[in-house]
Amino acid sequence: MRKQKNFQFIICGTDTDIGKTLISSFFVRGLDSFYWKPIQSGIGDETDSQAVYRLSKVNQKKILKEAYIFNEPVSPHWAAEIDQNIIKKELLTLPKVNGSLILEAAGGLMVPLTRDFLQIDQIKNWDLPVILVCRSSLGTLNHTLLSIEALQKRNIKILALVINGKKHLDNPKTIRDFSGIPIIAEFPYLKNINIKQLDILWEELNIKEKLDLIFK
Repeated sequence: MRKQKNFQFIICGTDTDIGKTLISSFFVRGLDSFYWKPIQSGIGDETDSQAVYRLSKVNQKKILKEAYIFNEPVSPHWAAEIDQNIIKKELLTLPKVNGSLILEAAGGLMVPLTRDFLQIDQIKNWDLPVILVCRSSLGTLNHTLLSIEALQKRNIKILALVINGKKHLDNPKTIRDFSGIPIIAEFPYLKNINIKQLDILWEELNIKEKLDLIFK
């Protein structure tokens, strides 16, 4: 019997509210992987971990406990201060799991975790490759190319990009031409998100085959 290949990578975004949790759910379900959101800033109707569990329906044990949950939906360093806490790097140690792992970063790459430590520095410490989620719409060229430059400057491996949102006729091509980074998916706008839609897209976009090639 052929051994199942495991994939471990970080889902990052060019901005906050970019769709990282949706894309994380997509990969978690498709790979039946573990999921970890180390830092949750803001508690609304549900946490990101709860949303991923709802959309992926993996075994609940695969949704790993957050290292930090803060009340306010603001930058992690400030959210921690409001809650009279401080983010300690030693509590952000990468969990050891027997299987694939999707780690979802908080907000954009350059958000501070403390007053002297950026999230991108912690991404470097984790030493995992990233998949960068970016918008399809106006403004994405600047945000995406700057994010790519920041990651490459720190020698953080970028596996691929996910373009999230309504289809744009030029932005994906321009990003690919300037960056040279493959686009693993142009993820369409979904009005009503459900498991069936995610499963259909997983097959239609040939994600597993693309991951096999990227990780070859």
